Amino acid sequence: LLCVSLFRLKDLKVTKLGDSDVHIKMLAAPVNPADINMIQGTYAILSPLPAVGGNEGVGEVLEVGRRVAALKPGDRVIPAGTGLGTWRTQGVFPEETLLKVPNDIPVLCAATLSVNPCTAYRMLADFETLAPGDSIIQNAANSGVGQAVIQIAKASGIKTINVVRDRPDLSKLVERLMALGADHVITEEMLRKPEMKDIFKSIPKPRLALNCVGGKSTTEMLRHLQPKGTMVTYGGMAKQPVMVPVSAFIFRDVRLRGFWMTQWRKDHAQDQEGLASMMDTLCQLIQRGQLTAPACTEVPLQDYRAALEAAMEPFTSSKQILLL
Repeated sequence: LLCVSLFRLKDLKVTKLGDSDVHIKMLAAPVNPADINMIQGTYAILSPLPAVGGNEGVGEVLEVGRRVAALKPGDRVIPAGTGLGTWRTQGVFPEETLLKVPNDIPVLCAATLSVNPCTAYRMLADFETLAPGDSIIQNAANSGVGQAVIQIAKASGIKTINVVRDRPDLSKLVERLMALGADHVITEEMLRKPEMKDIFKSIPKPRLALNCVGGKSTTEMLRHLQPKGTMVTYGGMAKQPVMVPVSAFIFRDVRLRGFWMTQWRKDHAQDQEGLASMMDTLCQLIQRGQLTAPACTEVPLQDYRAALEAAMEPFTSSKQILLL
């Protein structure tokens, strides 16, 4: 709980609006694992202190500077990158740090759009050329990214094998992921069992594995990957290294890659078209009801302590969202 004790709720003066600035009223902002890691000092980017927490969220434009062309009062915006500090009621930000989103997408979808769905979209698009009927396998399938992967894959006709940790209310979780469009939901223990063969009677072995856990879970998942397949690691919830048998490299030539959305944004800073096309696709999926916000618990900002504590609990299947 060290993390929670570092926080204070403070009243600050809103900065003066510059010519290229945008004054926004924040509406909602989630508490993500990366936010907690930043507070703990274990993340790859650390904000100079004192800092406002939160890397993601949605706000409404109240006022714009005279040089601002792309935004007007009433528009909805989300952060274009990390480190904006979204756990606040209002803020003044340079125009280039914000992205406009359609006003008709639900607030919770917009608040959770810039990190998890983008990560899911890029990992499905950038590492293997997947066609309808192909399959992927992922662990931590009930995470925010996992839920987005299931829905984006479903919309593209790609089958998903979803691995979750065993838990007391497993059947409820299985039901929820199946309702999102999962084809198979299994526990980590099942990865070793002969019943896995039954799954591959109806769908091909996966060419892509998405790893957010590390440790044993990864090694087991890798056994089911096609030769020359790719495993992408984007998280390490078990805090254990990725262990790969030498035979997987030699005899099956599997590829191991890493992915970090923040780095993708940096690498594609000049590629406005690529970013716009991804955001358009995701917003259209939301508008068509094919991509929903992850399971959320809405918490008023003054109860931020409860939200932070809940976000650090094991087996959480609900994302804490601060209402601002």
